[in-house]
Amino acid sequence: MLTFIGLGLYDEKDITVKGLEAVKSADAVFAEFYTSNLIGTSIEKIEKFYGKKLIILTREEVELEPVWLSLAEKENIVFLSGGDAMVATTHIDLRLRAKDMGIETAIIHAPSISSAVSGLTGLQNYRFGKSTTIPFPYIRNEKAIISEAPYDTIKMNKKNDLHTLVFLDIDREKGFMDIKKAASLLLEMEARRGEGVLLNSLAVGIARAGSPSPAVFSDYIEKLKDHDFGGPLHVLIIPASLHFIEAEALFKLCGAPAEILE
Repeated sequence: MLTFIGLGLYDEKDITVKGLEAVKSADAVFAEFYTSNLIGTSIEKIEKFYGKKLIILTREEVELEPVWLSLAEKENIVFLSGGDAMVATTHIDLRLRAKDMGIETAIIHAPSISSAVSGLTGLQNYRFGKSTTIPFPYIRNEKAIISEAPYDTIKMNKKNDLHTLVFLDIDREKGFMDIKKAASLLLEMEARRGEGVLLNSLAVGIARAGSPSPAVFSDYIEKLKDHDFGGPLHVLIIPASLHFIEAEALFKLCGAPAEILE
């Protein structure tokens, strides 16, 4: 048996009661924290609260050679990840591999940033299009390369009048990308492409969703890159046109400029 359990957004207490019960009864507990991370806690705190030792998996041990999966053929195995259990595509791949091996699987869901952004901003969840991720630039032939895939996704969503949730890169060496860096990279893409997708575009930044003190602020993207959101994790939203309730929410809840109400 293999049970996928989401850990929620911020700390060890975001897990559901059902999830915690499953962890406590497991024969072995595996976890990955490269697709998301619980900023408000540590491995030691998680292990103490759950009463279980965690076996932390690398990206390679999850995506390339998940040899640990075979344990679930005879034992009760739990796989933990931040946010909801099945938001990351790689976790769906794991479930399919387990299915092919004849392993029974179950999912215990938890809070996800994909739903939390609507509550924090007032933007309606059914108006979000395809999400995207801004990766850190990489060096090739001594030149910094910036992926323009996020720009294309935002462009497509705006064409369809849909909001875009933009995830920010987590890198083992470079750390957590923040909203300032993300906004600057998007503006670099705009300057290079010159298509006006982000020209005078409203944006919303969110930091530490699920914590006791999340930071949520909205302004035009040129100004948003100068706002201090504090520590990670950060996400960015590029809205499409606004329903009047959405505009009121961004103004009253997120500090957006008053002209969006006009």
